[in-house]
Amino acid sequence: MTRSYQIRTFGCQMNVHDSERLAGQLEDAGYVPAAEGEDADVVVLNTCAVRENADNKLYGNLGHLRPRKTGNPGMQIAVGGCLAQKDRGEIVRRAPWVDVVFGTHNIGSLPVLLERARHNREAQVEILESLETFPSTLPARRESAYSGWVSISVGCNNTCTFCIVPSLRGKERDRRPGEVLAEVEALVAEGVLEVTLLGQNVNSYGVEFGDRQAFGKLLRACGPVEGLERVRFTSPHPAAFTDDVIDAMAETPNVCHQLHMPLQSGSDRVLRQMRRSYRSSRFLSILDRVREAMPDAAITTDIIVGFPGETDEDFEQTLEVVRQARFASAFTFQYSKRPGTPAAEMEGQLPKEVVQERYDRLVALQDDISWQENRGLVGSTVELLVATGEGRKDSETRRMSGRARDGRLVHFTPEGSCVDGAVRPGDVVEATVTYAAPHHLVADGPLLSHRRTRAGDNAEAGLRPRTSGVSLGLPSFGEPPASAAAVSGGCSR
Repeated sequence: MTRSYQIRTFGCQMNVHDSERLAGQLEDAGYVPAAEGEDADVVVLNTCAVRENADNKLYGNLGHLRPRKTGNPGMQIAVGGCLAQKDRGEIVRRAPWVDVVFGTHNIGSLPVLLERARHNREAQVEILESLETFPSTLPARRESAYSGWVSISVGCNNTCTFCIVPSLRGKERDRRPGEVLAEVEALVAEGVLEVTLLGQNVNSYGVEFGDRQAFGKLLRACGPVEGLERVRFTSPHPAAFTDDVIDAMAETPNVCHQLHMPLQSGSDRVLRQMRRSYRSSRFLSILDRVREAMPDAAITTDIIVGFPGETDEDFEQTLEVVRQARFASAFTFQYSKRPGTPAAEMEGQLPKEVVQERYDRLVALQDDISWQENRGLVGSTVELLVATGEGRKDSETRRMSGRARDGRLVHFTPEGSCVDGAVRPGDVVEATVTYAAPHHLVADGPLLSHRRTRAGDNAEAGLRPRTSGVSLGLPSFGEPPASAAAVSGGCSR
């Protein structure tokens, strides 16, 4: 009988990308996605060890699955990702109804481990210490018809004291640029309009094969790919961010003027304790150069509040950097201990109420800045890639949602189109911003343009795009990439 599967993903974009690879392998092995609302024969939990309460989320999910497993002994539960890499056999000890545990370095083993667990009727735990197969060589089943993740590296060479990623993902391993471009072209040939280049530290890309300017070159190499309309990347590290990347962003038309640059703290003393090898002045100078080259750039960030030993003065310095930086938005986190990290053993762990009060002040300040920045966009024209999942706002306004080129979320009214047929996820529209809120914009007037796309056709047909693993020859940057299928249709007025 055909067996169904469900994947539950926790954590970062890298985990989302890995889950697409897990889905591709399972479907290659004959599994099918479970229908909405139906119990799956195989449930895969792709875990995170970085986000707050990661352990509680995993074991809470496993606890909810236990009665289903008891009632259906043929059901299988698999746990992968960063928490699996960290906890290993502890997961089966705490939850003996789990069938498979696999790590970040062997996501390609899942179908075999599931079959072995069924055959042997006992749990299979396989955790490799280093990467043997780059994830992008594996097949993928993508959720989006119009957007795709492309991993350019895995692992991290930094030693931030709050972060456990290097010990779970390993040292940085870079893909060759020809492989990256081949995967980008394969996605575009399927109708994808937007790719996001992924790495724990994208601007150190190329160090492994001896080219410190490789990331800027890679951005430029994406420019001639016909049909590729938007290129994004995440995340860079301020210590390794160089002017050649800024130039590539400014001079390559399809590279979006959006930058996610993690600050973590505005206090130089705390940055030293975090082992973040830059200081606040260096961080702000990068933002100045980015805005000089791209005045319309939207810059976002990550900030940790309540790091061990953070004083009132340290926190005030963070607030001052936020005032100067004028971020479009910020992902703010309350520090929490991560076993296995140096920060977990540091003196000066702060009381919850102190951290909460500082967190609330930071969020209030950033919300005010975001609102001010967004109000400055009222009356401007935005090009939107219509989004799936962010859907219609509500039945009364009949709004849909899309992402502007700078990454901002915009709710718009899909009326006034000059193209026959409804606006669909994956289509591209232009609209005028009529209202601003701290976390989104609204464009309620008639559309200025609507372009139907192959991605929209695929979304309308309910197609779940599938990509074969990419492992090809390695052309140099000097070789022009092969042409990919162009986006179809369109009009403008």
